[in-house]
Amino acid sequence: MRLRALLTLTVGVALAMGANAQVIQQGSMPPLDGQEGQGALPNRLAGQVGIIEALGNTVPTDLTFLNEEGAPVQLASILEDGRPLAIAFVYHSCPMLCSLVLDGVADAVAETDLDLGQDYQVLAVSMDPRDTPSRADSAKAKYARRGDLGDLDAFHLWTVGEEYESSVQRLADAVGFKYAYDVRTGEYAHSGALVLLSPEAKVTRYLYGINYAGRDFKLGLVEASEGTVGTAFDRFLITCYEYDEDAQSYSLQVLTLTKIGGALLMLLFGGLLAFYWRREVNRTPDGWDDARPAAA
Repeated sequence: MRLRALLTLTVGVALAMGANAQVIQQGSMPPLDGQEGQGALPNRLAGQVGIIEALGNTVPTDLTFLNEEGAPVQLASILEDGRPLAIAFVYHSCPMLCSLVLDGVADAVAETDLDLGQDYQVLAVSMDPRDTPSRADSAKAKYARRGDLGDLDAFHLWTVGEEYESSVQRLADAVGFKYAYDVRTGEYAHSGALVLLSPEAKVTRYLYGINYAGRDFKLGLVEASEGTVGTAFDRFLITCYEYDEDAQSYSLQVLTLTKIGGALLMLLFGGLLAFYWRREVNRTPDGWDDARPAAA
């Protein structure tokens, strides 16, 4: 009887787990950012979400947004000082992904030794016209409490409202960021990524995901600025690294390092040869250098 009861309980647990797994597999879990349980977009949004890289494309800078105080501002206002810009697309009622993207940006800012405000700026622009400047300001206050981000005047959280809704769509189109509003869930389906712009508003690099390695973030900004930010060593590093599309990160260029190493060895050997050649030239026929002091 005990054995039969144990078998019955085991079968019941197995059936319950199987049923639960089937529910998850069928995607009946609550959607997240327009995605279903397994992370796949529903068919109604297929083809409307993703990133089509537009490297080298110039973004229109006359786009108008609302800053955290509710004042209209144009994109040109944070590019005219010659610093590169990192852009993230978010919205503040997002159930999870957008806060993770912003946290990832803040972590990258804190990790890099480039100075926010002095070397570059960050812009998180809302794709949801229902977001208000006060809501963006509340989100910014969260990052102000960290105390490790530097100049928060260069950490912008802009919204659009209904008046400037077309601005975020034009900006997204210019950089190839495709997002879609799901009327069934009231949420936006979108990807997690950072888009880096040069001071001339050209798209220079995409950093994907929600965690941005400090090295990749820094090298991307140095690349976007064409070497005008960072130290001389940073500008040297960008010649030794290249962006690996498969790994989606910067990796060492072995060929470049080999060339640099070969050039340094040639300089070293050339210097040694020159030293010994001059030494031989200065020798007298009796084998002593001309510079030898005369005997008293």
